[in-house]
Amino acid sequence: MNIYVLGLLFITLCLSQAKVIKEESDTCRELLSDELIKEIGSYENVRDEILNYVIEGEFKGKTYDELAKFVDKFGARPSGTEVLENSIDYMIELTRAEDINDIVTEELEVPQWTRGEERITMLEPRVKSISLLGLGRSVSTPPEGITAEVVVISDFLELENSPEEDIKGKIVIYDPVYTTYGETGVYRTQGASRAAAKGAVASLVRSITPFSINSPHTGAQTYNENVTKIPTAAITLEDVDLIRRITKRGERVVLKIEMTSSYDTKISRNTIIDLKGREKPESLVIVSGHIDSWDVGQGAMDDGGGIFVSWAAPVILKRLNLQPRRTVRTILWTAEELGLIGAYAYEEKHRDENHNINFIMESDEGTFAPLGLAVAGNQQARCIIAEILKLFKSINASTLIEDDSPGSDIAVITNTGIPGASLHNANERYFWFHHTEGDTMNVEDEHELDLGAAFWTTVAYIIADISIDIPR
Repeated sequence: MNIYVLGLLFITLCLSQAKVIKEESDTCRELLSDELIKEIGSYENVRDEILNYVIEGEFKGKTYDELAKFVDKFGARPSGTEVLENSIDYMIELTRAEDINDIVTEELEVPQWTRGEERITMLEPRVKSISLLGLGRSVSTPPEGITAEVVVISDFLELENSPEEDIKGKIVIYDPVYTTYGETGVYRTQGASRAAAKGAVASLVRSITPFSINSPHTGAQTYNENVTKIPTAAITLEDVDLIRRITKRGERVVLKIEMTSSYDTKISRNTIIDLKGREKPESLVIVSGHIDSWDVGQGAMDDGGGIFVSWAAPVILKRLNLQPRRTVRTILWTAEELGLIGAYAYEEKHRDENHNINFIMESDEGTFAPLGLAVAGNQQARCIIAEILKLFKSINASTLIEDDSPGSDIAVITNTGIPGASLHNANERYFWFHHTEGDTMNVEDEHELDLGAAFWTTVAYIIADISIDIPR
């Protein structure tokens, strides 16, 4: 293709993009009154007050410092453990120290899956130790372990098209091409049951990540009913690539898998912190993150950063004596990692009151530099949020992404028609560290946490204070 043709294509693309942007702008112009646009613009002074206080003023570095103290004190906080409950108590006391006392906890039953000894050894064609992390809710192997030949499968279609005799009695290794976490993650969540239905004795999955330094990534999986539960684990990109190369040459690969685990249920708590609104205290703008984590790493990124920018919102507003019309509610969800347990319990408990939720937000994909919001809602709702985001061009956080199911926990609520958003941030490296031993404070950046806390707080305040509700 010559340069002239490429140039025409580029100009055509730019014009089409400009047309889309103009059409979107025109649509919002029709949906938003001049009065509302002027009202939203009037929050410039509040924006500057919050941003200056957090980024340059007294609150500078506090989000990072409090997160570091929390992570250093508790480390990993798996569902059902005493350390998780102690971390919840800590957050309650930390909030009370800020003279915010409108705090309640709501008990619920949560799963407790405990990882035991885990080991995989390649026996053929050579002896090699294989790094692994068992997947949440995985059953144990027999005491003697499982020794079997492997079969490498690219996707579920290949699995379904494989003769049963090629799968039965073998260890299935899923080697999907990583596209997105949502798309590729199905091999982790569903792989064991799909393999068991074809007679496999265990399943392994290529860690759901685009990058690895021989680091396995754990995560939750589910067993289908009426299918044998087989042990399942994630192994590293490097080991999957090694095994695929060997098998493509026609050589057998035999692995011995030894895994132990236990499963129980315990009582945990969702934590609810309210900064009451001055005019409509029953109307809620919710900011949230989940306080539990996996048992590997320290849960600094997933989701320590998310809970601390959400904790910071009412604290900053309280310190600055900014009381919005509506209530700003912070929720620290429990037991997210094993299936959004806390979110489902909250939605069920508050179902008759969910009409009071004006807007709900969640940070659970990193707290890197904020870029904007991924928003679920009707067109008018998105236009209102887009107008609010225009106030954040100076910190490069004015982007709105349309997402019908943003976040993890809040999707339980936005899927009922309530408008909401997740934090859109520069998280290109998020899945490098996600669900690994690498999820530590080293992933966090003090200035980016300041930006995130300031952005999160200001957006929550404006939504909670403007004269109109966000439409359903």
